[in-house]
Amino acid sequence: MRSRHMKAYTEKIKADSNDAKRVLLQLQGLYLFMGLAGGMFNPYINPILVAQGFSSKETGFIMAFGTLVSIILQPIWGILVDKFKKTRFVLVISLLVPASLAYFYNIQVYFILILIYTLCTIFQVTQIPVADSYAVTAARAANTSYGMIRLFGSIGTGVGGFAAGMYLSQFSIHMLWLPFLLFNILSAILASTLPRQTSISSSSVTFSVGLARLLRNRTFLLFLTGCFLVNQTLTAFNSFFVISFQMAGGSVTMTGTALLLASITNVPSMLAAAFILRKWGHERTMLLAAGAYMLRWGIQWLWPTPEVMIGVQVLHGLSFGFFYIAAVEYVASVTGREMQATGQSLFNMVFAGLGGIVGNMLNGYLLDSGGPSLMYLACTISAALGSVILYIVSRQAKEQRRAYSLE
Repeated sequence: MRSRHMKAYTEKIKADSNDAKRVLLQLQGLYLFMGLAGGMFNPYINPILVAQGFSSKETGFIMAFGTLVSIILQPIWGILVDKFKKTRFVLVISLLVPASLAYFYNIQVYFILILIYTLCTIFQVTQIPVADSYAVTAARAANTSYGMIRLFGSIGTGVGGFAAGMYLSQFSIHMLWLPFLLFNILSAILASTLPRQTSISSSSVTFSVGLARLLRNRTFLLFLTGCFLVNQTLTAFNSFFVISFQMAGGSVTMTGTALLLASITNVPSMLAAAFILRKWGHERTMLLAAGAYMLRWGIQWLWPTPEVMIGVQVLHGLSFGFFYIAAVEYVASVTGREMQATGQSLFNMVFAGLGGIVGNMLNGYLLDSGGPSLMYLACTISAALGSVILYIVSRQAKEQRRAYSLE
């Protein structure tokens, strides 16, 4: 009888392990196709709009307004997921709606473009929190790190950026919506095969209650402030790199090479992230990454030339790669399982939402007013301020751990 129970238990463990590996592969494929879609299209949204006669300041306003509306509405996604347990459905529509609307970026009417970008962003804003909640849970179940999933997104983004440069050497920039549509459809197909239930949908704490708890945590608020100051600088790359690079004399093909180099450097960073996090901890790893951001922007401020702007992209993995992995896992460790979805959503609202609004408006204005040098100088200063705040977070965390060890 006992041997029968042991055999059944062993078979259950084996089945659970196989399920965990299957979900892990599905998520790696999902991040790969999401990366290909975003890598080919997102860096060129601004150039598409500029090609239609709009200034960087005007395109920055389009992006900032769309991001503002999306973060105001983002809590609704959390409430819908909590109430109706439709995690997988939300992820699928967050991929299909922007893909369906991408063609309409070619309309040369300013207010319609604001509407299209806003609608796309409203749906896209929930992609990362939902996918990351799946990824963090799946990584733990498969006894691996979140970085082993997220790196496939970086591979996809890098290959997509390079492929876009090759694509644009043959086709008009106004045709980029086609590969974006294709890869998003493939992403949606993979997302539809994921399990229905994850920690995001089985949370015992509602979004509103979890949000209230997190907003009372002073250390967490400091962490969010530091993330905001660091990540608003990333719009200088995500939204304005293609334009600033071409202003400095870079070609379309060289742009693809720079985007590929930046994203591919995320791969070794994310592979090494688990080791670095164990050795240094979340807070010190974020500090290291914030310092890399300062160096990255500082070099481009001093030498805004195509060759330097390509070479400095090797710091993308050390800056964004380490920072994002450490921040996501920091949120997961601080919020716990019951508030993981809420924590990731709040983090994304500040990191990508508020950071995107301020970054797009500020960097668009600075690029128009003083060119790449002025924009990168402001980014260097902002990353430095963020580093100071994250240093305070690191000190507080160290003191808390010391206090616990003495109890």
